[in-house]
Amino acid sequence: MAGHAIARPASTEYEPYFARYVDLVPEGDVLELLRRQVAETAALVGTLSDRDADHRYAEGKWSIKEVIGHLADAERIFLYRALCFARGEPKELPGWDENEYVARAKFGARRLPDLVAELAAARAASVAFFAGLDAEELARPGKANQRKYSVRAVAYIMAGHERHHGNILRERYLPGLKRT
Repeated sequence: MAGHAIARPASTEYEPYFARYVDLVPEGDVLELLRRQVAETAALVGTLSDRDADHRYAEGKWSIKEVIGHLADAERIFLYRALCFARGEPKELPGWDENEYVARAKFGARRLPDLVAELAAARAASVAFFAGLDAEELARPGKANQRKYSVRAVAYIMAGHERHHGNILRERYLPGLKRT
């Protein structure tokens, strides 16, 4: 039956590296969290000017725009993985180098509201996809970048990944901006 709650994955459904994201997801409906998260992220950065959104908390770190662009890239990649796994793809999927993607994306040349809108559109596609899966599909495993995941683990990783970056924005980026 599609549209039911997505059960929290067992720790055996994802590699230990991803526990740092899954552990950030509170108990409750992960699909509802995925639905509201982008609005929370938008509210967090929505009052920033494009100049402020170019802020980096340290040399060599991404700008705020790059963080938001990275979230949109990661959303698409995680969703593609979930799609392939749900459909029973037997081949291992490739990894990706998020630093290289950000370096080539030219997020700094874009407006922050456009990047936030792109993230919202990517997340809407993810929510629609996960909402249509049944328990069997959500439990299906797959492999990407030499790591095993279940489809439902990917949903939790996505939610925890955005929460992780939201925490970094709050703790490291926003305090460094001078507010007038």
